[in-house]
Amino acid sequence: MSDLLPATPPLEVVLVSPQIPPNTGNVARTCAVTGSRLHLVGPLGFSLAEKELRRAGLDYWDAVEVEVHESWSAFEARHVRGRPERLHLFTARAGEGLFERRFAPGDLLVFGQEQLGLPPALVSAWPQRCVAIPMRAGQRSLNLAVAVGVGVYAAIRALRV
Repeated sequence: MSDLLPATPPLEVVLVSPQIPPNTGNVARTCAVTGSRLHLVGPLGFSLAEKELRRAGLDYWDAVEVEVHESWSAFEARHVRGRPERLHLFTARAGEGLFERRFAPGDLLVFGQEQLGLPPALVSAWPQRCVAIPMRAGQRSLNLAVAVGVGVYAAIRALRV
């Protein structure tokens, strides 16, 4: 088994309006084991104190740097302004596939809520920053926690090549 050295600066995982506590807990676990930071952008569909959220993240919560933002505009003002090339908006409505995308340390990997994905206004505002995870034709989507895992590890792999 090999140890994973996190990117410097770390990758930033951004969940926009997550709704299902166990998914967010599992994403936190992925962030902990990869050294990625986690941003939760409101409105959230649950309380951060919910038992399911804590259970899904197991004992990894202490190993994750979590930042909560009231809204996308609050997040964008603090982390995106002037650096849109850092954004990677994961959506099935993207023209570019994940394996063609280039990543850099400190990039922002942005994922939408479980039922609806990213808000259409966000995708429309940044069409050149959208990226899709390849899937077989006729299949709709992956579970949020799985999609984050695929995206984070693909970015880490791309950083090492």
